[in-house]
Amino acid sequence: MSDNFIKPDMDNAMPFFLRAEEVASTGNYDYAVEMYIEGLKRHPDALQHGHVELRKLALLRQSRGGKKPSIKEKMKFRGGKTPADEMLNAEHLLAKDPDNLNYAATMLKSAVAGAYHDTAEWIANLIFEGNRNSEKPSLATFVLLKDSYVKLSLFTLAVSACKHAVELKPDDDLLETELRNLSAQMTLQKGKYDGTGDFTQSIWNREEQDKLHAQDKAVKSFDERFTVVDEAKKALAADPGSTEKILKMAQSLFNLETKQGATDASTLLERAYVKTKDFAFKKKQGELNLKHLRFELRILNKQLKDTPDDQLVRMNFTELNDKLNAAELEHYSHCVKNYPTDLYMKYEYGLCLIKNKLFDDAIPYLQEAQRDPRRRVEAMDETGLCFFLKGWYADAIDIFQDALNVCEIKDNDVAKDIRYNLARSYEEDGQAEKALDYFRKLAQLDFRYKDVSERVDKLRNPNK
Repeated sequence: MSDNFIKPDMDNAMPFFLRAEEVASTGNYDYAVEMYIEGLKRHPDALQHGHVELRKLALLRQSRGGKKPSIKEKMKFRGGKTPADEMLNAEHLLAKDPDNLNYAATMLKSAVAGAYHDTAEWIANLIFEGNRNSEKPSLATFVLLKDSYVKLSLFTLAVSACKHAVELKPDDDLLETELRNLSAQMTLQKGKYDGTGDFTQSIWNREEQDKLHAQDKAVKSFDERFTVVDEAKKALAADPGSTEKILKMAQSLFNLETKQGATDASTLLERAYVKTKDFAFKKKQGELNLKHLRFELRILNKQLKDTPDDQLVRMNFTELNDKLNAAELEHYSHCVKNYPTDLYMKYEYGLCLIKNKLFDDAIPYLQEAQRDPRRRVEAMDETGLCFFLKGWYADAIDIFQDALNVCEIKDNDVAKDIRYNLARSYEEDGQAEKALDYFRKLAQLDFRYKDVSERVDKLRNPNK
């Protein structure tokens, strides 16, 4: 494809769409796919006549036993010089493998980058439904959807995607904070367009309105939390032996965001564990404890940035960070013992062991975690990192190379990290030319990634 085809031209696109319908009716599905793509080259955001009809064809082709893309096709239709190129290359592969959410994700990112808003919203909604209905929903996919919806200013959908992400990773404070922020943006957006005034009128005296809104929201929010606690208490009183209701009660107490609330939640869970020996209570207690420690650590980190010379704050930060590391190790150690088949717990435990420089202990857990298709690539990356930090550079190179080969999306953060680690391994192994080659390609992809530009300069001019 070339940039010449990017300017929307429905008059030139329609003959290809009509030809696609014609050849599809004869059963020549592959040629029909080509015709739809040719039409979309001329109008990349032709949703109803192009993308939607191609999707219908893809599902029909699949039901008739159509083959998935060959290795040669995967290589041919990988990437692209422009967002339109990349979007249509990914859509070409998706048409021949319609259940592959990785192709759909690439298509979404390219559609957003190319400002093809109708297409981006449509493919995002398709991905949302596919991921939500999956037996093993992907956290990374919901995060991608959240970010994409934000870029499209679809805050209601962004909130929904973020909620699903929080459900998959409930102990992620940053996700929860983002959910609150997105909910506020959603409310503001609805306020702008649900009212009778124009946009200028809606932001009249904005500062005063925001102050009043923030104060009112804080009071209402705190009142609502106590209401939730009262409701949880009533539900628990009606069924005091219910594991689910005890866990909900503990969460509602913790959500008060007070020291007493956190203490009461921990006490409730500890008593339930002592009485029942059900590890679900100990697990929840550990999760809430980690959440509380991370929150306190962020506060100290902010204080440290504001007053970098305050030795007392620095000492408190170091002590709390050590306490958090120890608590994480203890929590995930208990989790892997009590949930021996839970690959997510093994992955998290492996990360904790790396943080504590226990590389030999981390490797077996991360190798087991690679059996989880949702975290296979990340687990391979972390395994390679262990070998790198042990000084086993040749082994690290093998693992990072394998991880890069199985990484479907070559330009996401995980892929960048693998490329960087692979280059560092070559560098430490004395293979400067190969290291430079990987650093160069990474710089071409993301010039500001870590210290890649400095490493390229250093390897190009070793005597400087």
